[in-house]
Amino acid sequence: MPEPEENTEVTSHQPHELIEVDDELMLDIADLVRSKSDFLLLNIIQDVYPADIAHIMNRLENEQAEYVFGLLPDDVAGETMLSLDQVQREHVLSRLDRVRLQQIVSKMASDDAADIVGELSQEKAQDLLETLGVQESSRVEELLHYDESTAGGIMAKELAAVNQKDTVKKAIKQVREFAKTHKNVYSVYIVDDNGILVGFIPLQDLLIHAPNRRVHKIMSQDIISVTTDVDQEEVARVFKKYGVVAIPVTDKAGKLLGRITVDDIVDVIEEEHDEDVARMTGSEVVELEKRSPTQIAFMRLPWVLITLVLEMFAGVVVHQFDKTLSSVILLASFMPIISAISGNTGLQSAAVIVRGIATGHIDVKRWWLPIWRQFQTTLIIGAVCGTVIGVVGGVWHAKAVFGFVVGISMFISVNISGVVGTATPMLSHRLGFDPAITAGPFETAFQDVVGITIFLSIATLLLQWL
Repeated sequence: MPEPEENTEVTSHQPHELIEVDDELMLDIADLVRSKSDFLLLNIIQDVYPADIAHIMNRLENEQAEYVFGLLPDDVAGETMLSLDQVQREHVLSRLDRVRLQQIVSKMASDDAADIVGELSQEKAQDLLETLGVQESSRVEELLHYDESTAGGIMAKELAAVNQKDTVKKAIKQVREFAKTHKNVYSVYIVDDNGILVGFIPLQDLLIHAPNRRVHKIMSQDIISVTTDVDQEEVARVFKKYGVVAIPVTDKAGKLLGRITVDDIVDVIEEEHDEDVARMTGSEVVELEKRSPTQIAFMRLPWVLITLVLEMFAGVVVHQFDKTLSSVILLASFMPIISAISGNTGLQSAAVIVRGIATGHIDVKRWWLPIWRQFQTTLIIGAVCGTVIGVVGGVWHAKAVFGFVVGISMFISVNISGVVGTATPMLSHRLGFDPAITAGPFETAFQDVVGITIFLSIATLLLQWL
């Protein structure tokens, strides 16, 4: 006799549409907002991905974006809020009332909810936590205690976990209940009576085993996990190295606390990349989003002043070669070209090394390998650029010696720049400094001095033939 089928709730979801957020669409939406045409607005955005809704809101005026946000269902509003840029999200959060904010946050995963609560004022955050359920608020509060750049700070508390003594049938039932309200179920984590992580079962493996088997009989103990204090960059490297889509997070004793999924890691990679690029220019990502122009100016000023001091040495060098420059004034036309090309080459090398260190592809203990590799690259770049500028210089001044001076100066400067640009980030890393901060401003300023010195020194030695 066949077993009766369990009652299941069947839900259907309207498929989302991919749209191109162009100027014409933005004009239409702005007109609909001004005319308060809610029905037509909803007709546009109801089937659009939350990320695209956020893109639309980011291009609207604050008040217009606020109006569009007010039309969104709570679950869509939560996903949209997470994709808003910092300025727009702060505006929306500042205008939401307590009830609406609670409704939106309650629909979020704990890690996303913690991110939102962390952006609120202390008073408003505490007020919101008091309105949430006891279990939900405790999860969010726990996450807020971790450094936001660690595994604990980016993990979600929600996960599918069963006791090692459970049967496959019981485990499947628990997972089904979990999956009704949570997304991205990849694996089932197995714990003992004390909550210690002892293994995992991929979801597909759980489905193919006999219902009466104990999960500890079929689980894998070869599990990859991280503790709460591991830096988020290291977590990203673990994901890349082992090709996983989710990993559990434990405390030092091995107690299962949460999980990190690959979508969290995508955000981490984007965040770290933005920070590295910003720091290479002597700046910070948060500048453009949170700080006033005055605050930004004083934050950037120290780096600008340090670079200014280094660049003044270039002025001193030029002054020492006044006689050479007065004899062949055309030399001055090629000075900025050599400085710019060699500086850019060094900056490119520095960017490659900074990225390699961040991803774990470069081991600074074996520093000679990236230096040799970059030197081989800059030999080619220097030879090509030196030949081109040498030919131009020789034709321009109508003297082959002049072309030789310009060309060989370019060749030497580019190669020195490549070595310095490679070595500086690695040295900074070994000394405990952030290589992304030191690489950009210092390398460029240093190379200006070196490039000009090499160029004018060679020109001085060969001055009688110029």
